[in-house]
Amino acid sequence: MQIVIIGDGKVGHKLAVQLSEEDYDIVLIDQNAGKLKEALNRLDIICITGNGADAEIQKQAEVDRSDLVIACASTDEFNMLSCLLAKRLGAKHTIARVRNPIYYQQIDLLRSDLRLSMAVNPELSAANEIARILLFPAASKVETFMKGRAELVEHVLKAGNPLAGLSLAEIDRRFKIDMLVCAVKRGNSVFIPDGDFVLQEDDRLHIAAGHHDLRSFFKSMGKKSTKVKRVMICGGGNVCFYLSRQLLQAGMQVKIIERSEEKCEYLCELLPKATVIQGDAADHDLLIEEGIGESDAVVALTGMDEENIIMSLFAKAQGVDKIIAKVNEDSRAQMVEGLGIDSIVSVKSAAADEIVNYVRAMKNSYSSANVETSYRLLGGKVEAMEFIIRKECSFTNVALKDLPTKPNHLIACIGRGRKVIIPGGDDHMEVGDSVIVVTKEHTINEFTDILA
Repeated sequence: MQIVIIGDGKVGHKLAVQLSEEDYDIVLIDQNAGKLKEALNRLDIICITGNGADAEIQKQAEVDRSDLVIACASTDEFNMLSCLLAKRLGAKHTIARVRNPIYYQQIDLLRSDLRLSMAVNPELSAANEIARILLFPAASKVETFMKGRAELVEHVLKAGNPLAGLSLAEIDRRFKIDMLVCAVKRGNSVFIPDGDFVLQEDDRLHIAAGHHDLRSFFKSMGKKSTKVKRVMICGGGNVCFYLSRQLLQAGMQVKIIERSEEKCEYLCELLPKATVIQGDAADHDLLIEEGIGESDAVVALTGMDEENIIMSLFAKAQGVDKIIAKVNEDSRAQMVEGLGIDSIVSVKSAAADEIVNYVRAMKNSYSSANVETSYRLLGGKVEAMEFIIRKECSFTNVALKDLPTKPNHLIACIGRGRKVIIPGGDDHMEVGDSVIVVTKEHTINEFTDILA
């Protein structure tokens, strides 16, 4: 499958890395020869220096023979034009990154004229991820599967957590709730655990279950089900706008601190129910004056990772219960985990995950089990994938105990109709089921790849 990526920025580079790992034929176009040289040295891809909206450059990249063109350069207009040109030259599918809220609101009207297969808004994707965490504050990360019927949540075992010292089999007997701990990060090691695995303090768990079962589990564990009511957002960019709109609709109080007067006026006009303060969110005195200590949650969304990390640490020192920081650089995100900030969101990762899901769906459209959704977890060391069983095959209607899987692969959840099944050995898969697989490998293209 041949894919052309236009733009070697944060999203474009991450896509090139992920897709080349999965053995797609990647051509990367960018005007910056220095960036491309670095990508060429690290990745097994073809690089072309030039303007991605130039027909001659696209012809050089053999866009006419490509299965997919992804335009994720810095400007929306450039991306839409590049996709329109690629489609005219014969590309089968096109995806454009569109960040401007005004453009994105009208994308359904424009999609047919631009002949886009998909439009991705990284800031909206990140805002959706943050909103899920604030609506379920017991988790530090929430991913949804099966059209929202099943969730995979990340939870950190802090000091005094009653799960510490218990094996997963003991937890199952004690709580009797349909849930499954499907991945654990301990220090720098990641495990796909079995029933004998004993949890320890500071473990970072990923738990799969239906939404109501998860709430019951955290409640029975003694976690307060207090809702987030007051949210302070530091930084007034597009992620802030999309997030504030969702939180206000959910009935939360939102206070935004942004240094740009122009952005403040823009946010005041679009979000009349929010409180917008013009000021430097890196000023600790201002944060105290505006009531950071009384906030239920603080979300750091400025354009600088370092500022977001410092604000988050200050919020933690002020006793804020829920802290979320936007950190795009992968190495910094791993460092922040060690500082005790549970929830880290990356705009580039949110966008890349959406596009990779689309690519996999294209590739597997004729297989017996399509990849519907996928997420990379625990710093990219684990992947959770949702397969849809499309037709009868060798693994349908076979008890899971008779269907051995390879090491470090786990069938975590089965969705059948409206029912969410945490599978045991006697359960089986049927045509039409959604199946969540958790794996430490990133080369799973077919469901059969997990079978021993």
